[in-house]
Amino acid sequence: MQIGPYKLRNPLVLAPMAGVTDRPFRQLCKKLGAGMAVSEMVSANSALWGSKQTLRRMDHSGEVEPRIVQIAGADPQLMANAARFNVERGAQIIDINMGCPAKKVCNVMAGSALLQQEDLVARILDAVVAAVNVPVTLKIRTGWEPENRNALSIAKIAEQAGIQSLAVHGRTRACGYSGEAEYDTIRCVKQQTGLPVIANGDIDSPQKARKILEYTGADAVMIGRAAQGRPWIFREVEHFLLTGEVLEAPGVEEIRAVMIEHLNNLYAFYGEYTGVRVARKHIAWYSKRQPGGAAFRASINRVESLDEQLRKTHAFFDRLAEKQELAA
Repeated sequence: MQIGPYKLRNPLVLAPMAGVTDRPFRQLCKKLGAGMAVSEMVSANSALWGSKQTLRRMDHSGEVEPRIVQIAGADPQLMANAARFNVERGAQIIDINMGCPAKKVCNVMAGSALLQQEDLVARILDAVVAAVNVPVTLKIRTGWEPENRNALSIAKIAEQAGIQSLAVHGRTRACGYSGEAEYDTIRCVKQQTGLPVIANGDIDSPQKARKILEYTGADAVMIGRAAQGRPWIFREVEHFLLTGEVLEAPGVEEIRAVMIEHLNNLYAFYGEYTGVRVARKHIAWYSKRQPGGAAFRASINRVESLDEQLRKTHAFFDRLAEKQELAA
């Protein structure tokens, strides 16, 4: 898949997720097979650009190209300004968020709430594309409610505006993350536009990824929640798409190594105080499928220092390794 001058190594994209796809997680997923990783969304509200949180979101130091930053807002001029601001700070692709279903985003008529106003969508896309000399992409849902699926109409507006790829989550805004994603709308968008299309929603296995690529005709798939605590899913999907073979799941020691590397990168990126707290959710995801994980998570959530967090994490994986040896 090609976006502007950037040819992705494979058709696998890490979805933007607030509070998750920070630089350490993006780098990890790219290392483990993601062809592209989209940043957490950055608000178009310039009053927030000086905050620690936003400055971290704009930190791309050492990141594998292409560096893609997602922006969110409802005012065409502010969105254009935000696009320029991020390009000046290293963004190589600007992604526009019209897919987030969160109430705090939709309540200010941003994210997927914009899908109700096609004229405003057109003005935002035209303004952002005109503002920067890098590729602009768009992420949407299938519509704002099941009775009003207008993804195809939005896609045609995007194509006219010069958007260079379109990611479609197979749910409406009203659906949130409930129920099952549908892919008929994504297939329709791919068949009736010339846009490169990225299919998103409930893609949680190599087999599902191949099935959705074949059914929709999409150019790539976007994986979000399934990568939480399982960043090696990109490696597994890539291998399956290339060979048709299911890659062996990582063992306890490899999971430990990936997790410890991730934790150390979080501490370096955020500092100890915030790093320990951000790490808690990742530790919970990594341990979710492991025996004894619930007790471990209850214990780790009370830890305040990185040394203690690492000590308890190593102890947990030592116990898992011992059980594995005994079972063998």
